[in-house]
Amino acid sequence: MDPQLLHYYEAIERASADMLAAARAGHWDRVVKLEGACVLLISRLKQASEQPAAAGDRQASLDAARSKSRLMQRILVNDAEIRQLAEPWLATLDDALAGRRRTLH
Repeated sequence: MDPQLLHYYEAIERASADMLAAARAGHWDRVVKLEGACVLLISRLKQASEQPAAAGDRQASLDAARSKSRLMQRILVNDAEIRQLAEPWLATLDDALAGRRRTLH
C-alpha cells in the first residue's frame, strides 16, 4: 500500500474522532463542517488509490494493510457512535421542519 494512502486513512480517522467529540458535546454545526472535510478526504483518497502503486516490500505492505484495517475499524466505531448520538437531534430537526412540536408525555 502506498504510504500516501495510509496518510489519507489517518486523516479521515482523525476527522471522524473530531466529529465524535463534537457530537458528544452537542456541537452539530461543527459535526457537519467536519463531515464536509471527511468527504473531501475520501474523494482525495479515491483519486490517489486510482494511481498505480509502486512495488514495495512485502512486510511493509502487510504492516500498512494492518494499519489500514485498524484505522477503518476506528472510523466505523466513531461513525456508529455519531449516528447513535445524532438520532434524537435528527428526529427533533425532522419535527421542526415538518412544523410539529415535540411534547413530553
